[in-house]
Amino acid sequence: MTVEGLSINLATVRQQYDMRQAVDACLKQDIVAIAPWRDQVHKIGLSEAARIVADNKLKVTGLCRGGMFPAVDAEGRAAAIDDNKRAIDEAAALNADCLVLVVGGLPAGSRDIAHAREMVADGIAAILPHARSSGIPLAIEPLHPMYAADRACVNTLEQALDICDLLGDGIGVAIDVYHVWWDPKLHQQIARAGADGRILAHHICDWLVPTTDLLLDRGMMGDGVIDLKGIRAEIEKAGFFGLQEVEIFSQNNWWTRPGEEVLSTCVDRFRSVC
Repeated sequence: MTVEGLSINLATVRQQYDMRQAVDACLKQDIVAIAPWRDQVHKIGLSEAARIVADNKLKVTGLCRGGMFPAVDAEGRAAAIDDNKRAIDEAAALNADCLVLVVGGLPAGSRDIAHAREMVADGIAAILPHARSSGIPLAIEPLHPMYAADRACVNTLEQALDICDLLGDGIGVAIDVYHVWWDPKLHQQIARAGADGRILAHHICDWLVPTTDLLLDRGMMGDGVIDLKGIRAEIEKAGFFGLQEVEIFSQNNWWTRPGEEVLSTCVDRFRSVC
């Protein structure tokens, strides 16, 4: 028996396990889908990570992350493009469903967010031919506006889909409920994404009230205010029936607990509230 429909983003247990240990812990919970981060892959080596995936017949719902395109000069932008091409190669080696893009914020010293967004579109355009030839879809993940300055200047599903429309095939979106649950246009834009086949990933966790750290205090599903079932219903109505990927950053709670407790809770909450 396996837990159908569930993937674990390995950030959820990054403080407890390395990638090899995390896979073993997931398999003990009958979880057979994961989404690793590049630093976790690099720590054990790409060839070993690919072997673990293949030997255990794991589904990789995404590789985190590419992106971070804006830079203060052409050299920095070129370095970002080169790194993203390496990320595409890593995703291909892992047979990942997509490469998730956290696109980057304002370059140091800049106040021009419009220009930063232009650099994002230009950067994605530069790597898209390599992604297409490698068979790796690129998934833009819009981040909550609180991250606009430093992590992602693409902050709504609408903005992400506008870039997709500009650039054409081979690119879509990762819908992370933590970042988009508040958006008054969310259901409209989910429908738009589904109509064009642009939904590539669905990430879940919860928004706590209060949230004590905007980066490292994500909630376990059911502990916050996000309408997880409602959003999932809209995503399925739009035609996406892919796995739900749990991605929780929780410095003072879930990262401090035993990994097996975290994973078993993910399974229980996925079944009961997602």
